Formats: sequence, structure tokens, C-alpha cells
Amino acid sequence: MREKPWGRERPWPPRGDGRHILVVEGDPGVTDLLATALRMAGYRVRTAATGADGMRQVAERRFDLVLWDATLPDLARFTRGRRTTPADRPPLLFLATCESLDLLLPELDADGSDYVTKPLRIVEVLARAQTLLRRRGAEHRRGDTGYGDLRLDDAACQAWRGPRPLELSPAEYRLLRHLLANAGHVLSKEQISRHVWGEYRADHAIEKLVSRLRHKVDLEDPALIRTRRGFGYWLGV
Repeated sequence: MREKPWGRERPWPPRGDGRHILVVEGDPGVTDLLATALRMAGYRVRTAATGADGMRQVAERRFDLVLWDATLPDLARFTRGRRTTPADRPPLLFLATCESLDLLLPELDADGSDYVTKPLRIVEVLARAQTLLRRRGAEHRRGDTGYGDLRLDDAACQAWRGPRPLELSPAEYRLLRHLLANAGHVLSKEQISRHVWGEYRADHAIEKLVSRLRHKVDLEDPALIRTRRGFGYWLGV
């Protein structure tokens, strides 16, 4: 009997649809392997070789998922920061050795985290990544997020101030979503720029974007989008 082609027996994993993944891994060989496999699966990938660099990138950019080497010495500081920072935290997939599991297990929680053990199996990494991303998508679809009478629906990419719909551009929506996820915390112009556009842009571009968004959001009292001169912008009353 003729054997079926390999591709029909083992279909390719689901595509990543351009979602952003950060790989924080101390072994360059493992980093290259993961980055290549994830890019082939349709993800956009950035990498970091140290925990400090990984934490910096998480603070500056929006990621849909973070793969974190559980043997890095910054693990405890990173997970503490996730528990205390009210940001829109990405789910975590830890890359663990069997020896590191005792230290890792207390960090696994309901906030979107899982682990795979080394030596890594790429098919397992892709499957766990898809599961975490689906779970996060389901959480976002369960309801709107908001602050006071400001409401955002991430599934529809639509925002309202009270009953009034806000006609926002994609950049304005990303900015408002980022301010809402960090409500009460000042965001620098560089943080905002990298989150909205994925790169740093001149101050006047950020100021114009904030001004346009403020004109649409703050027609009613109280004003929600605030300026901390010399530091940046924040959302609050």
C-alpha cells in the first residue's frame, strides 16, 4: 500500500498571523532555533540574551507572548514586576530545565503562563504558544475594558466615551489602549512611540498624536488624558 505524503499526515502548525513574540534566552543556539521556527510559523520575533534586556523590551514594546529562559538569574525580579505592574501583560511561556522546575512552579499562575522543558521540541513550543495566545484572545473577547465612562472593545477595535463613539485611527486606538492598560502611570514619549509605531519617532509626531486623541476623548469632563511635563503622558482623573 502506498504511503501517504508526509504533509497529509502531519499538517503544519497554525500560522502566527504576524503576532509579536519576544524570546529571552541565554543560549544563542536555542535563540536562533526558536527565532527561525517562530518566523517560519508566521510570527514577528525579537530576541534578548539577558533578563535585563528582556525586561527593558517588555517595558518599551507590546508583545503578544514572551518566551523566557527560566534559568536566567533575573527570573524572580521579572515575575515580581509582572505581579505589581498594572500593564497589559503578555502571557509567558517559560523555557525550563528539569532542575529549574522547583524554582519555576511557584511562578506559574492564572495570569497566563505555562512551561516547556529542555531539550526543546519545536512542535511542543508552537503548540503551547498557540494555546496561550488563544486563551488570551478569549479573555479579551469576554468583555470590554474601560476607565470611568471610557470603554474599549478590543474585538471590534472601537472606543466610546459614555454613549458617544470615538472615531479613532489605528494609531490613536493603540495609544489609547496603551494609556488605558497603564492607567495612573506616566508613559514616556519613547515608550509611547515604540508601542504605537514599533520605532522611535520625533517628539512632535507624538505630541500631534496625543493632541488628536485628546481632542476626541476629552470633549466631556473630567479630562482623562494628562500631561506630566518633562516626563510624558498618563490616563487618569
